[in-house]
Amino acid sequence: MPVSDRRALLASIHDVSPGSERQVDRLAGLLTDTLRCSRFAMLVVPDHWGRHPIRSGTPFANRLRAWSDSGIEMFVHGWYHKDTVEHQGISGLKAKYMTASEGEFLGLSYDEAARRMEDGRALVEDIIGRKSAGFIAPAWLYGPEAMEALRDSSFGIAEDHMKVWIPQTGEVVARGPVITWASRSTARTASSLAFAALARQALHPLRTVRVAVHPGDTTKDSILSSIEKTLRRFARSRQAGSYRSLMT
Repeated sequence: MPVSDRRALLASIHDVSPGSERQVDRLAGLLTDTLRCSRFAMLVVPDHWGRHPIRSGTPFANRLRAWSDSGIEMFVHGWYHKDTVEHQGISGLKAKYMTASEGEFLGLSYDEAARRMEDGRALVEDIIGRKSAGFIAPAWLYGPEAMEALRDSSFGIAEDHMKVWIPQTGEVVARGPVITWASRSTARTASSLAFAALARQALHPLRTVRVAVHPGDTTKDSILSSIEKTLRRFARSRQAGSYRSLMT
């Protein structure tokens, strides 16, 4: 049976940077123990909020390469992850309600988006010694010019909240909401826990289920418990897989 016909579970750790190394370690251990393999993805931020640059030859860069060598897929996840653009209209609503000033690629020009994508790709690929798996914008938010830049890039795969697609052709290779958690407030945490519980029952018909975790998730035991429960529930009936397998 072709890999693309299998029911898959795609798990990912977002916001991987030197500043989140301890939390990423914990999440990587949780995913590895729960899935019983290292078939998951890491989304790497080259210079998180301009405070945590990744540099070749550093201990953290060596860890990235070791993680990649173990089979973990590496995505480029923006450059700064911080959004400094003043937004209007629908973009303003997205920037205000869907993220805490982290939709970096929501308001960038084509040239700036293309530059940050290419610089991120070059840095990550130089460190891991292989092609990156693809590009995923911070907070899964893409402005129209960033979408054009992504289409013209060499990245093999991209995703947002509701789908995974091939940038150059627009072909959608997986559909359905990503399961993720929010730790910024009590209300957001409660809402994300409720959605995860619903998703554990409702998303089984999907061919591909996506689960995304963040460093902030490690601050709340309720979220960590929900992550483990969600992964275990879906792992019973589907195989932990790679994003690249969607393209075969």
